[in-house]
Amino acid sequence: MRALRFLLRKEFLQIFRDPALVRMLFMIPVVQLLVLSNAATFEVKRARMYVVDHDASTMSRGVVDRLAASGRFVRGGGSGSVALGDDALMRRDVEMVLTIPPGFERDIVRYRHTAVQLLLNAEDGAAAAVTQAYAREILARYATELGTELFPATALAGARAERPPVRGQPAVQVRTRGWYNAELDYRHYMVPGILVQLLTIVGTLLTAMNIVREKEAGTLDQLNVTPVTRSVFIAAKLIPLWIISMVVLSIGLVVAKVAFGVPMIGSLFLVFGGAALYLVAALGIGLWVSAVTETQQQAMFVNFSILMVYLLMSGLFTPVSSMPEWAQWVARFNPMMHFISLMRAVMLKGAGFADVARQLAVLATAGAVVLTIAVRQYHKRSA
Repeated sequence: MRALRFLLRKEFLQIFRDPALVRMLFMIPVVQLLVLSNAATFEVKRARMYVVDHDASTMSRGVVDRLAASGRFVRGGGSGSVALGDDALMRRDVEMVLTIPPGFERDIVRYRHTAVQLLLNAEDGAAAAVTQAYAREILARYATELGTELFPATALAGARAERPPVRGQPAVQVRTRGWYNAELDYRHYMVPGILVQLLTIVGTLLTAMNIVREKEAGTLDQLNVTPVTRSVFIAAKLIPLWIISMVVLSIGLVVAKVAFGVPMIGSLFLVFGGAALYLVAALGIGLWVSAVTETQQQAMFVNFSILMVYLLMSGLFTPVSSMPEWAQWVARFNPMMHFISLMRAVMLKGAGFADVARQLAVLATAGAVVLTIAVRQYHKRSA
């Protein structure tokens, strides 16, 4: 314990006497959280629409005005030609073409139902789906005010508008209500995941870089000829970064609450308990990287290769449930996925221990396995 105490003191002094490293540890994660939480979103703030109005009636103008008044759509041009609308989509001047067929107002007055066409640029399928959902909701509300049935038909370029349904077709009224994120603020969903990402970068990258830097500097050779055991040396390397990572998480949670209003419904004890277990796995990966690399350049390359797979298979940006079945099985071995799930469940839903017991068990198992492999891989030898 005496040797561990002196080594821990040496590690903390070495970390905090490097101003660049201290800024990277505490300032950069905060800046990244502020930037990424606003940038990493699938929400469509505003979409440009091209209007092809074949009816030129009061009610057809009402449809266009209602879409524009919502603030979600901005008129980016208009004419009586669908071909010109297709060209605007091709040039990416607009994201949607609204086509109103002839007899639009007449069908509303006579038959109480009609249809319009929404032509979407589906290069980005997620953005197109969100845009379509916004347009459908706005048109449905407008149709309710008119006392009619308005059926927006979506299609790709070149498709024709669907014909109005036969009168007398049964209608189903659907009322929706969002739980856990009633305001549908995408930042509340993304911020917990980005916090996990930053925690992973701090824990994994800095662990590997710290040990490899000593290899390059030659100070590791001096430690290798001392009677310090391998377990004490590894503990002295990992404990300071584990503590610093927990401090970074605390700062990130404060920023999430103050800057983004992310709710903290559940127990913070569960959040920090899950983080403590997750960091064991993250630090273990960093230790393993330091064992298989000899230079900081190699360590950085291996780290980012691992982090890319980590992030893409974690459900941070895309739901794991939408992945192919084989990818879902692979993602189950990703501790980041389980910690992100825990963070969102506790912070947004108020989940208790029983609700996240499975994630905690997986994190504990992953930490034990990864750290054991890393310790066995690391040998107390000359760099």
